[in-house]
Amino acid sequence: MSTAHVPVLLERVLALFEPALSDRPAVLVDATLGLGGHADALLSAHPALTLVGLDRDPNALARSGERLARHGDRVHLVHAVYDELPSVLADLGHRATGSVDGVLMDLGVSSMQLDVAERGFAYSRDAPLDMRMDPTAELTAAEVLNTYPAADLARVLRDYGEERFARRIADAVVAARAKEPFTRSGRLVELLYDAVPAASRRTGGHPAKRTFQALRIEVNGELAALGRAMPAALAALRVGGRIVVESYHSLEDRLVKRSLAELAKSRTPPGVPVELPGHGPQLRLLTRGAEQADEQEREHNSRAASVRLRAAERIQEAAA
Repeated sequence: MSTAHVPVLLERVLALFEPALSDRPAVLVDATLGLGGHADALLSAHPALTLVGLDRDPNALARSGERLARHGDRVHLVHAVYDELPSVLADLGHRATGSVDGVLMDLGVSSMQLDVAERGFAYSRDAPLDMRMDPTAELTAAEVLNTYPAADLARVLRDYGEERFARRIADAVVAARAKEPFTRSGRLVELLYDAVPAASRRTGGHPAKRTFQALRIEVNGELAALGRAMPAALAALRVGGRIVVESYHSLEDRLVKRSLAELAKSRTPPGVPVELPGHGPQLRLLTRGAEQADEQEREHNSRAASVRLRAAERIQEAAA
């Protein structure tokens, strides 16, 4: 395993889950299993733990399955996107509400997907414009670039990539695809170098970074799925259960922050002098804002550079 495959903030994740999982039979859902680094450590730390591992990438499931095989029947792996959590739990005999002790989400593209050039996630290497986390899905980055109208393409780049020059890039893509459809990432990177002003290239990082992020999010429907997955994950927690989410860009972190904050506040109407029964906070926030990796971890694990970790504990049953 390369340093890119080291689980991010592993010791912090273990510490946050410890009170919910220790010394008792417990169930944890790793909703983004990847290569199983966090899952392996959690299973090793808690001999009575049962793990449900989800991933949309069948290649990741196969590799993590090998890694976790030593834990035997305590591991249940499912090919699914994290917003399918309620149906996955139902299929395994668990209730969708109040039945699990922990949920872990390590969002974004996995190190394994970045490392395989043919998947097209990395702008540093010329590859087919694919970007599907699930290779069995239909939509690819090439299809987005070659078929979306300029206005829709600009919306994707602006909303998901926070790209200042979204319309300029979209118009350049539409003009270029009229001559020849896009098939490989190298040609797109060349276009982006030309479309993004030189002053922005000098100060704003690699000109392809934001566009590649936006295309990946669009192809995989990441934010829409996360928007459905967060309420489902929070509802699945029993009282005392904990959720830990690691995000890698501001759009994900913003959505996670809102989801946790909404359930961490009282629903008693303003002006009522006492807390109404059943209207108190459902969650207790376990982190002050978003936690980051320390300098040492960032130096040894490049994926930790942009991580933002948030965690919460369920303190009241989910509202009916």
